[in-house]
Amino acid sequence: MTARLLSVNVGLPRDTAWRGKTVHTAVWKAPVQGRRMVRRLNVEGDGQGDLAGHGGEQRAVFVYQIDSYRYWQSQFGRNDFTYGQFGENFTVDGLSDQEVCIGDRYRIGGALFEVTQPRVTCYRIGIRMDEPQMAALLVAHGRPGFYFRVLEEGDVAADDEIVQVAAGPERMTVFDVNALLYMSGHPRSQVERALRIPALSIGWRTSFRALLEQERSGGAMTGNPGLDPALGPLPAWPGFRALRVSRKDRESGSVTSLVLEPADGHPLSAPLPGQFVVLRLRPAPDAPALMRSYSLSGEPSAKCYRVSVKREAHGAAGAYIDDKLRVGDVLDVSAPRGSFTLRPGDTPVVFLSGGIGATPVLAMLHVLAAGASSREVWWLYGARNRSEHPFAEEAGALLKALAHGHSHVRYSMPGPEDRPGSDFDARGHLDMGVFQELGVPRTADFYICGPPGFMRDLTAGLAAWGVAASDIHTEIFGSGPSKTPGISEAPLRKSHLPVGSTGAGPLISFTRSGLDVRWDPAFRSVLELAEACDVPVRWSCRTGVCHTCKTGLVAGVVSYRPRPIEAPADGNVLICCCQPQGDIAIDL
Repeated sequence: MTARLLSVNVGLPRDTAWRGKTVHTAVWKAPVQGRRMVRRLNVEGDGQGDLAGHGGEQRAVFVYQIDSYRYWQSQFGRNDFTYGQFGENFTVDGLSDQEVCIGDRYRIGGALFEVTQPRVTCYRIGIRMDEPQMAALLVAHGRPGFYFRVLEEGDVAADDEIVQVAAGPERMTVFDVNALLYMSGHPRSQVERALRIPALSIGWRTSFRALLEQERSGGAMTGNPGLDPALGPLPAWPGFRALRVSRKDRESGSVTSLVLEPADGHPLSAPLPGQFVVLRLRPAPDAPALMRSYSLSGEPSAKCYRVSVKREAHGAAGAYIDDKLRVGDVLDVSAPRGSFTLRPGDTPVVFLSGGIGATPVLAMLHVLAAGASSREVWWLYGARNRSEHPFAEEAGALLKALAHGHSHVRYSMPGPEDRPGSDFDARGHLDMGVFQELGVPRTADFYICGPPGFMRDLTAGLAAWGVAASDIHTEIFGSGPSKTPGISEAPLRKSHLPVGSTGAGPLISFTRSGLDVRWDPAFRSVLELAEACDVPVRWSCRTGVCHTCKTGLVAGVVSYRPRPIEAPADGNVLICCCQPQGDIAIDL
């Protein structure tokens, strides 16, 4: 049967209300009459609301089939569909996902097209369809639709014949490629086959390379690195272990270090330099425990861990550690976690830190000094004054053990007793001018940790200076940045308990935000609870498909409703579709 173009559909981005938020989206498409030009980036009169997830040269035209319309009408018992219902630009008769192959080329009217990838679904198709699970259903039922790249611009119109003019290499269908990424099982031979298709879009190629890299590196084959970056190696143990405080040291006027040893005498797991642990603190026997994340600040060891805690104004955890915790007390401590770790190699290393942000990079400095590294190492640190400058002697001694160690310390408000040239090198803040003044190499790996403004300015400055994004590594104390595609920006708010009455269910501890909340089954997922508390979150599909919401599960057990298409890596959860089965602690 000859394939035909049934409808050409376009739509410009618009704002729509959804769950108390404003979503900027172009998922609403409507048919146009007559012939319409197709340009390199889209159909004339069309647009995309989220260019990170849609649009661009390799996703210029979205195609969906009338056969799938009929399928979903039967599944949902609906008869209200109109052309453009699935956000597609071309509604077609023919071109099944199980027949069309990546790299196939088609002539429609005056334009020439090439198939580049299956559609990546997101929550907005659920809004358009009034079916919240639609993103997951499109993947699970193998009916995603696909994108065209425009090889030759030209005009098209409804009833144009669709003529195949070339077949893609490897003959991998849209259905096959979609399942290879999203469904369980990623055979190496099939992944390599997909990567041999020149037309496959850059995003999908990156995902498939990540799958291959996990296998080559011998990493644990859980989760799906093709969908999301690793959150570091698997935790050495689930939940918490009892560790005893063997030493308590004052590092500065506001920073105290705790040395923790296993209470049972069994060795710990040696962490990677830069990782963090979660402490479960019990300031009062009749009050809920406090969960807090702290970077490991000492030389990585299987004998003991060291964390260094800054006492913040009104900070309950810091006050408890400072005033009440004693040597000999036992704490519950998670296994080390995190992917902010020192990369091996021989390139120069630049550690940029401010205040208590020195802790993870200090652990990295310990490793380099212990190994008498020949790498060029720069220690650039900023503090207010000497009384708020922890680890000064320790860092200085470690740098002296390095053949190519450099140090530069800046105080923003030095005290009258602070000695220039001894306690600090210059007055002011660390900024890009310091790099040029000192001759810091651009070809280094940069590790940044400190206050939010410090990190934001230096990260942007390094990128503008020409440093590759892959060479800029950051660790954020507290919650990371949100990723909520299409949602209009709102003023940032400090995390808080939900408005109204709190639940009486299990305790949910958001460890980075320092917030503990009782679960209320009125929320459909941990994601919805986090949103109600203004805890920064990351998500896209909200149905367990894309893994954007993957978060470290520090302790506890969750269930899924709906079940994700593929489970996350061990020690992690998909917060968009999970519910707690008892108390849990998550890395948010």
